[in-house]
Amino acid sequence: MSLAGKTLFITGASRGIGLAIALRAAKDGANIAIAAKTAEPNPKLPGTIYTAAEEIEKAGGKALPLVCDIRFEEQVVDAVEKTVARFGGIDICVNNASAISLTGTLQTDMKRFDLMQQINARGTYLVSRTCIPHLKRAANPHVLMLSPPLDMNAKWFRGHTAYTMAKFGMSMCVLGMAAEFADDGIAFNALWPRTGVATAAIRNALAGDEGMKHCRTTDILSDAAYLIFNKPAKRFTGRFLIDDTFLAENGVTDFDKYRVDPTKDLMPDFFVPDSVPPPAGVSLKASKSA
Repeated sequence: MSLAGKTLFITGASRGIGLAIALRAAKDGANIAIAAKTAEPNPKLPGTIYTAAEEIEKAGGKALPLVCDIRFEEQVVDAVEKTVARFGGIDICVNNASAISLTGTLQTDMKRFDLMQQINARGTYLVSRTCIPHLKRAANPHVLMLSPPLDMNAKWFRGHTAYTMAKFGMSMCVLGMAAEFADDGIAFNALWPRTGVATAAIRNALAGDEGMKHCRTTDILSDAAYLIFNKPAKRFTGRFLIDDTFLAENGVTDFDKYRVDPTKDLMPDFFVPDSVPPPAGVSLKASKSA
């Protein structure tokens, strides 16, 4: 398996999961287009497109930092055109950029509602749509959404209907586009974590510093994404994958290496269907005593 010479267009790749996926691909010598908004340092969200580019280059890849707000079509089109001009095409599109607000209906004003829809659902649709003509020319084209299985259980909606609608909008793109572009050989898949993942966004929106200890690292998602990108696109599409289940199916047995703190129980994430339990021998309970 290798992504050497492949070109990845990744939204939200200046930090967190997007950057982790970029760095894993960079180890093979991949080309990474970093499409994100952050050009200036933010004290609450460390990392910019330029610091990400430095990390990617140090890891062995080639980086193209692009200031891109995926709410705006002209910025997405420009970023994709610059990527193709620089690297000659696009092999993999990763829709990672997302906005989150875990608030009820009366607490979610329309500005916040619109932001989540514009970035999560509409942004994913727009980025995918813009990349597809170039993906059609790739040897093994993949589109990956960092979005959950479409589990229509009321418990996923009742606490944050607006956020769930926006995230499921990303997953609906997988469902529809996987079928629509099957004859073109483009794979559309979704990847979602079983547990909380230690990112600045999760710290700020949900968990705080203490909660981060109950998370897995971003490596679990970057390792899973790497395996997905190496699958044959024509045959591996339309899947809604949970990170540890997918990794276990592909031979991974050590999941403790992904824990931030093995003395803490892992925090379950949202949207993981009850029908997809952890892999055999994998527990969310602490694996070591404090």
